[in-house]
Amino acid sequence: MTIMEPRKRGDASDGTIGGRLSRFDGRLKITGGATYALEQPVEELAHAVLVQSRVGAGRVVKVDATRAQAAKGTLLVLTPDVELGLTRASDWYGNRPDNEPYRPLSNNICFNGQAIAAVICETLEQATEAARLVDITYDETSAIVDLDDPKAGEGRLLDALTVAWGDAAAALAASPVRIEAEYRTPREYHVAIEPHGLIAKWEEDQLTVWEPSQWTHGMARTYAEWYGLPYENVRIISPFIGGGFGSKATAYAYGAIATAAARKLGRPVKLALTRPQTFTAYGGRAATRQTIALGANIDGVLKSIVHEGVSETATYADFPEQTNAATPLMYAVENFQARHSLVPVNTVMPGALRAPGKNPSAFGLECAMDELAYAVGVDPVELRLRNYAQRDPQSGKPWSTRRLREALLEGGQAFGWARRSFAPRSMQDGRQLIGWGVACGTFPVLRASSEALIRILADGSVEVVSGAIDMGQGTYTILAQTAAEVLGVPPQSINVRLGDSSLPGATVAGGSMLAGAITGAVHKAASAARDELIELALNDGASPFRDTGANTLMVADGRIFVPREGGLSVSIGDLMTALRRDSIETRRNTLPEAEQGPEGHRKAWTTMGSIRGPTAGEFSMHSWCAHFVEVKVDEDFGTIRVSRMVSAFDCGRIYNPKLAESQWRGGIIMGIGQALLEEGLVDARNGRVINNNLGDYLVATNADIPPIQVISVGIPDLNASVLGGKGVGEVGIVGVAPAIANAVFHATGKRIRDLPITLEKLL
Repeated sequence: MTIMEPRKRGDASDGTIGGRLSRFDGRLKITGGATYALEQPVEELAHAVLVQSRVGAGRVVKVDATRAQAAKGTLLVLTPDVELGLTRASDWYGNRPDNEPYRPLSNNICFNGQAIAAVICETLEQATEAARLVDITYDETSAIVDLDDPKAGEGRLLDALTVAWGDAAAALAASPVRIEAEYRTPREYHVAIEPHGLIAKWEEDQLTVWEPSQWTHGMARTYAEWYGLPYENVRIISPFIGGGFGSKATAYAYGAIATAAARKLGRPVKLALTRPQTFTAYGGRAATRQTIALGANIDGVLKSIVHEGVSETATYADFPEQTNAATPLMYAVENFQARHSLVPVNTVMPGALRAPGKNPSAFGLECAMDELAYAVGVDPVELRLRNYAQRDPQSGKPWSTRRLREALLEGGQAFGWARRSFAPRSMQDGRQLIGWGVACGTFPVLRASSEALIRILADGSVEVVSGAIDMGQGTYTILAQTAAEVLGVPPQSINVRLGDSSLPGATVAGGSMLAGAITGAVHKAASAARDELIELALNDGASPFRDTGANTLMVADGRIFVPREGGLSVSIGDLMTALRRDSIETRRNTLPEAEQGPEGHRKAWTTMGSIRGPTAGEFSMHSWCAHFVEVKVDEDFGTIRVSRMVSAFDCGRIYNPKLAESQWRGGIIMGIGQALLEEGLVDARNGRVINNNLGDYLVATNADIPPIQVISVGIPDLNASVLGGKGVGEVGIVGVAPAIANAVFHATGKRIRDLPITLEKLL
């Protein structure tokens, strides 16, 4: 897919890194010109509908599909007894069982909503009705429904996630000030505006899948391994994605079902999940429970942190929502211990949801720090500054850049924090109790490999080509800006092609790692293309610059010229014509030289095994934020409104401030929903998610959102990425919920440690 939009401002700086260009894909989306995966015009489509388990645990005794098979339009019914011929694929890191069969439809029931069968018909309406005619007999057993189920137990300790230094228990016992409390977060769901699904089409042993994807290359690898195909035989096409937040980074069972049905039928199959099915076809954020104990001196300086946390996972697979992910990083402390355990329950395997691990971890820690501030009588901002970590407490390495102090000071000044009274219930406007709260957040810099191809074409226009994706974060736009800055051409002459696994490889759009990786690749490729263009202009016999005596040339404003007064200046298009060149093409990646070559490339963009963590080098690299929140609580009714927010961020160099601010605000809005609204409710009788729709699972809407001011305090961090940026997309949500919880305490004097903060908990 090619996107080309003219820039909207006259300022030339808008066309380069740091300019405030609007998203190139924005006009296409608001006018209906963007074609999403399930809208692809594929002929002769059959339609698949899933049949899901109605019990939370047990076995399928019998699937009676007689009536469904006899229904009008039915082409195929898939059940656990139908052999699909699939083999289990590698996990995220490239680990793969040896020839282990994969059965996306199983007789073993692990959770309510699990896919048991699928009906494929000529039309969606026929498939929906035929699916209702499938009768399933169960041998039901008692399900473990959530963390509080008496059958759940205390969990299984994950030694790999244990972090400790000093003697935390002894230091806690000796501390003159101690606080200890339990903090909880519920199940939360992605609820992207675009539901999941796919269209699958086979042409002999070539599989094409149109599917919303945060990682076209990783998903292509999974489909190829399921079917024992060469990687090149699978193509994932995903030019536009209607939100993902971590849920569209991998292939799921429903994708295996749809592609298997298409292969059996010999015609394309479309499977679109309903909104309720998106609550069980893949996992959201797991529920967590954590106990944090802080020991401090009487002036609030930390002496010890002891942290015990658990998260729920599936009975058949592990996914830790690491409650101690942020705790070791935020504050200087001489004695520390944090452990995390998993509790298997009958649920679909949880997954990554915006800022996994760091989000619930910061909720517990930042609420505990607020409680400590009140225990010692120190302003919550001052308390954080007194415990500021000059180095990474966990690794001992220096920070690459850490502007958290500046975020606290500049954010506080913009918010007016100095006017805050310390005592709870001391700020009021009529019957409205006013509360001001603060909390900090972090997210690691994850460095990954991506590849980009640059073409300078005969007319002087430029193509930027990569399999990277844009799900709304602005990849199309920042890549055009990157190429424009290097090649000296206006962004309207740059075509950006993305979202196709047949294009040069790219890492997952997750963990806030894609922008740093792919802009680096584009910058390298564009620099190489510019250098080749200049070399040709200086040395080719057909070049008008050949006899100028110049030993260097420059490119700017779509022209190449001798950098002296009166020097020759020629448009890039005219130069390409003079050189009789159709194109100049360069391809570069962000891999170290030792990993060059096809196999190194393939491993880099189809697994997460080559991703480097925040302390892989000599520095510790993270993004940071500080949130300041004002809430108004109705004294009579207990209703809570977030009335104002100011958030300051250190995310390094900002490639496009307009897009970064949008990402930050998006994270903040999700954090407001997390704090006050979102909660997956489970039927204790059978493990069914009972609010599996947008009427009952509440997310923040326009009416819930106040004015949000966002501030960048970052400086370029060239250790973190080629262009100096750090992650933007995830960090915005981290710390929002505790800031709101702390503001609610300041307003009311009541501490709510269990999200969401609802009226009944407050009253």
